Amino acid sequence: MRFAHLSPRSAAGRETAGFYLVDGHRVLPVGAVVDDPPRDLQDLIERGDAELHRLRAAAADHDWHDALDLSDFEHAPAVSRPPAIIAIGLNYGAHASELNLDMAAAPTVFAFWPSSLAPHEGTTSWPQSLSSEVDYEAELGVIIGKPAKDVSVADALDHVFGYTIVNDITARNVQFSEAQWIRCKSFDGFTPVGPVVVTADEVPDPQDLRLGTVLDGRTVQDSSTSEMIHSVAKLISVLSQSTTLLPGTLISTGSPAGAGYSRKPQIFLKNHSTVTIWIDGIGQLTTHCRVIED
Repeated sequence: MRFAHLSPRSAAGRETAGFYLVDGHRVLPVGAVVDDPPRDLQDLIERGDAELHRLRAAAADHDWHDALDLSDFEHAPAVSRPPAIIAIGLNYGAHASELNLDMAAAPTVFAFWPSSLAPHEGTTSWPQSLSSEVDYEAELGVIIGKPAKDVSVADALDHVFGYTIVNDITARNVQFSEAQWIRCKSFDGFTPVGPVVVTADEVPDPQDLRLGTVLDGRTVQDSSTSEMIHSVAKLISVLSQSTTLLPGTLISTGSPAGAGYSRKPQIFLKNHSTVTIWIDGIGQLTTHCRVIED
């Protein structure tokens, strides 16, 4: 199943803002399928497996004659109200090498601030005075479905609700001038997420997904999650040793090689840039850029 948070582009039709099921270009409000519907993704996850099973059965029986067209809507961030946003750095060997950073035996862990979340087809803006070295990073996002504490690698994927796409936008000059990475990756709008969340049953192996980035029509990243140093299951297991991963937690699992900072010549996001992150089996996440001049 696929879920999105959507709002109508126009108030003239019968569309309303809310939590939707997505099937290709067809969408249905969750409330059209079940009574007492979850109000958003976080509510659905917190209600547990039984609620997802109820919704799946109801959607299968629904004839979708009243479906709406996705083109009539705008996206909100696909993940709503996450209790935590955990990021993993240097999780692809080639990316660590291109940034001249050492790969650690344990995952490099930091966080994003919730105010950095942004939607598919949204516009991310930043002041030129803060950074002229803003970079893209294609990442697989993992959403925890049930509490994970001290879980084994073998059992870790049982705790996954689903997957999405993350663009880990980064102000490189800030990153390399500070000892930690939270601020450089948490400007407002620096964490586009979406366009949908795909339930785990549609992604049988998260280590077998191609992913990449197209910047202004040019392919700049093209890799596979098989190149991760620490697999999704390993990341969940390691993180759960020190903290309980709560339902709805988003884990951004790291980016492959091809970052703009490491290219010769370097390429960065600029005013009117359009960057699209794609992951096979999930979709495409597009972000438009605006640089605010002083």
